[in-house]
Amino acid sequence: MLLLPHGFEGQGPEHSSARIERFLQLCAEDNIQVCNLTTPAQLFHVLRRQVNRPWRKPLVIFTPKSLLRHPEAVSSLEELAQGAFQRVIPDAGVDPSKVKRVLLCSGKVFYDLAAERKKRARADVAIVRMEQYYPLSDALDRALAPYREGTPVVWVQEEPRNMGPWYFVNARRDELLRGRHPLQLVSRPESASPATGSKAAHDLEQKLLLGEAIGAV
Repeated sequence: MLLLPHGFEGQGPEHSSARIERFLQLCAEDNIQVCNLTTPAQLFHVLRRQVNRPWRKPLVIFTPKSLLRHPEAVSSLEELAQGAFQRVIPDAGVDPSKVKRVLLCSGKVFYDLAAERKKRARADVAIVRMEQYYPLSDALDRALAPYREGTPVVWVQEEPRNMGPWYFVNARRDELLRGRHPLQLVSRPESASPATGSKAAHDLEQKLLLGEAIGAV
């Protein structure tokens, strides 16, 4: 098992990217497991699954540092004791009939998107978390089933367009979305560097990214 620090937190290139895209390029024939988790319960259950499974495959987990102290990144005792690992976490806090766009993301950016949605009081935006990139399953299809066919799905990543999971997700759009939803991208622009070295530039980029993801009313 690998725990790799990965998260755009304004600390410079070497703190930002564990090169998700390179691990995803290696994924084939169910050879490895690649996850980017958002809650303590998810981490607990994926580790327990790794131990209890009768077969062994390498497990790669990307772990944003800021979630160690994020006030929203918590799990209840019931979730730890009675829950199970979820490859995809649906959005249970919105009315599917009112949703005009579905944001699909993984890892730390979920909390940034949720905070921005709350700030803008946008009840028409759903946020679905893809906790396990690979192997794929029908979990995403089930999470998107409540939304009307044709509702835009927007992949949101903090990484530049030419890095991160985008090319992996886009290459499998038919398998993931079953042709029911158009797929769009919100990310940082293409860049030769994984991240800026300026905290001020990082904050501006993040503000623009979140605004584009949530969208205009």
